[in-house]
Amino acid sequence: MLRTLSKPIRIVFRWQVLVTAAMTLAGGFFAGAHGALSAVLGGFVSILAGVVSAVVATRGKAQSAGGVVVAALIAEAVKLGLIVMLLWLVLAAYSDVVVAAFIGSFLVTVLIFAMAFFVRDY
Repeated sequence: MLRTLSKPIRIVFRWQVLVTAAMTLAGGFFAGAHGALSAVLGGFVSILAGVVSAVVATRGKAQSAGGVVVAALIAEAVKLGLIVMLLWLVLAAYSDVVVAAFIGSFLVTVLIFAMAFFVRDY
């Protein structure tokens, strides 16, 4: 499934995983096991939403420029809805969440996903 995604998207997903791992180590160092798990969950929310969005975008069978725009908007709507749902789920279900590690990891990985625009597709 991920092989069908473009090279920039695959590269950005690797960056997100590496940054999530680094944030997990930092969260674990500064806040213990709950900090590490919170950082993993924050990165996971962003990575999962990005993967689902990319898959939805690539599944579209757009035949025109308007169709491409609609497919992109649908993919972004799916991504946003999934992000809201997963953020709520983690914050509601995990009472020991370290909010700084969770939101920090989430925000950094979301910003990294936006960098796919700058990765060249050779």
